[in-house]
Amino acid sequence: MTLTGRAALLAVAGAVLAPFGWPPLATLWVVLLLGVGWDLARAGRVGDLRMSRSGATAARLGDTVVVTLVVTNTGVRPVRGWLRDAWVPSAGARPRVHAVDLPPGERRRFDLTLTPTRRGDRTPAQVTVRSVGPLGLAARQRRHSVGWLVRVLPPFGSRRFLPEKLARLRQLDGAVALNRRGQGTEFDSLRDYVDGDDVRSIDWRATARRDAVVVRTWRPERDRRLVCVLDTGRTSAARVGDIPRLDASLDACLLLAAVAARAGDRVDLVAVDSVLRASVEGAAQREVLPRLVQAMAPLEPALVESDADLVVSEVLRRQRRRCLVVLFTALDAAAIEQGLLPVVDRLTRRHTVLLASVGDPRVDELAARRGTATAVYEAASAERTLADRRRITASLRRHGVIVVDEAADRFASRVADAYLDLKATGRL
Repeated sequence: MTLTGRAALLAVAGAVLAPFGWPPLATLWVVLLLGVGWDLARAGRVGDLRMSRSGATAARLGDTVVVTLVVTNTGVRPVRGWLRDAWVPSAGARPRVHAVDLPPGERRRFDLTLTPTRRGDRTPAQVTVRSVGPLGLAARQRRHSVGWLVRVLPPFGSRRFLPEKLARLRQLDGAVALNRRGQGTEFDSLRDYVDGDDVRSIDWRATARRDAVVVRTWRPERDRRLVCVLDTGRTSAARVGDIPRLDASLDACLLLAAVAARAGDRVDLVAVDSVLRASVEGAAQREVLPRLVQAMAPLEPALVESDADLVVSEVLRRQRRRCLVVLFTALDAAAIEQGLLPVVDRLTRRHTVLLASVGDPRVDELAARRGTATAVYEAASAERTLADRRRITASLRRHGVIVVDEAADRFASRVADAYLDLKATGRL
């Protein structure tokens, strides 16, 4: 039971009768109590309502979807009042309150638009229904639990780079009318030598049978394997610009997977910090992106130190053949020196390893500042950070690791380019 604002106003208005003594005031209170009792007796029973949901179960971050709540009145009295369908704040649910006028035996549909502001699984809290009596003084109120789940998927903003990367891939595959000196290990065809060709590609036997020098052309290999490793530890929680580092890594991983799948390569995913958070293995070409997106959606940074030994063990356990391992993590001096460097040789002995880290352009801006004492101290701190990143990058390269360190707006494109470079030079 709950009292409405009308009952409260009448109770306050009764204070005007106080100077006339208790009888008028008592009469008002009795009338008010009788009215409240009448409303409670005549209001529709909220417990007779049956509810179900339908609509969207997935949405891209930033998109708007609709979830419908269907309410059926199985009672004998009409239910008039208000309904509040509460969701977690990050679901962006609108409108918050619906007017209800539901006769017996009928049903109503209440559409709710969701504009999520965070990735992951978004669920409703409770549906609260307030059935107001005919006098509008009191209402029956009850909460219903009506389950539903909307999985908010990564936005895949780097999709805009996909046509460019696929065009380059077609060049590598020989699908366009362009003779390239592309390297690889799979023989494609023979053609006449032109200035600039690598002399190591000359086919001397074919040259001996002709009057001109002939070279071999190669095509990039297919059916190679990639393992994308997402570091979901503490360093992934740092914000670079407007988004967490983890979100930038997810976006780059999706672009890389889209290009690799189109190239005919197999893509696996491992998300790990101190424990394994997500895994995708053996996805077919058409299933790669949907499965990756579903696995990535609920990932959140964990404020723990990532276990580099666990990362290496997971990759080695899954992949015995040589493959490309793309490790999305931060060039954090402490995490790399104490965690990854001692164990990275176990990976580089068997696999090609590429470390992709999102750079923060704000650090470059601070390093260039001068003019005040505060600016000089900030510049000194930024220069030290940049020096640490250069030192860590050099150490990783000495261990055979390819390093991509790029700002967030170009990060996904640069990671895809690094993959295509490896494919073009026959290193994948």
